[in-house]
Amino acid sequence: MSVWQVHAVKYADRNSRTRSDSFIFDDNHDAPHAMDYFMWVLRRGEEIILVDTGYDSAEAEARDRPIRMEPHLALAPLGIKPEDVTKLIVTHLHYDHAGGLHLFPNATLHLQSAEMAYATGPCMCHDTLRMPFTARHICDAIQRLYSGKLVFHDGSAEVAEGVTVHCIGGHSRGLQAVRVRTEAGWLVLASDAAHYYENLRLRKPFPIVIDLQNMLDGFETLERLASHPDLIIPGHDPLVRASFPSDKADHLIRLDRGPLQPIILD
Repeated sequence: MSVWQVHAVKYADRNSRTRSDSFIFDDNHDAPHAMDYFMWVLRRGEEIILVDTGYDSAEAEARDRPIRMEPHLALAPLGIKPEDVTKLIVTHLHYDHAGGLHLFPNATLHLQSAEMAYATGPCMCHDTLRMPFTARHICDAIQRLYSGKLVFHDGSAEVAEGVTVHCIGGHSRGLQAVRVRTEAGWLVLASDAAHYYENLRLRKPFPIVIDLQNMLDGFETLERLASHPDLIIPGHDPLVRASFPSDKADHLIRLDRGPLQPIILD
């Protein structure tokens, strides 16, 4: 069976954070703790699947969270134009994962039913739960639905041969991870089911959470889906860039061949 190439695409970072922003329980809560922002590209021959979209400069200005490059332009070194993307897995609808839906007009979205229900339901009456979402991004997803370009999934499903999605929840109600068959084995794009290796490996929950049990149970699911723990890719950890080789440009990280060396937490 054929395998997929997988690239992480870093388009932004945020270094004015502390460990209290990343872990509910931490003894060193005020120490600096950087965050990288990624989207991911799956490729097999002429097939392209984009996982998440990042957010654009307008959203960056609105939230005062600058980006290093527009996410659709970050794909250029891979030879991918925005109009080439026809299949797009949205892990969840938070602004930094679905803030660029409008940049890929030809894409059919793959989304968990639970995520759309959550993002458009009564939970959004609470400011704290609504904070990671932006209304126009949700409207972009709804417009894609009404144009016949949105596929809903409930739980686990196959998006393409060798690519499956799995509902995790926890961080957001319908958060889904993506499992991909690669040269190194089954690789799992955790997205925000594990922002950092430390969330996963030390079972330290991330503070933005709708269901803590689902988040904790999700760590076990990620480990079960991957061929090896080093093939679980967190959604925001700078250690990804340090552990896997860059490819074609500094902001592109090749994941499908595995890490350069075993990933060990400090």
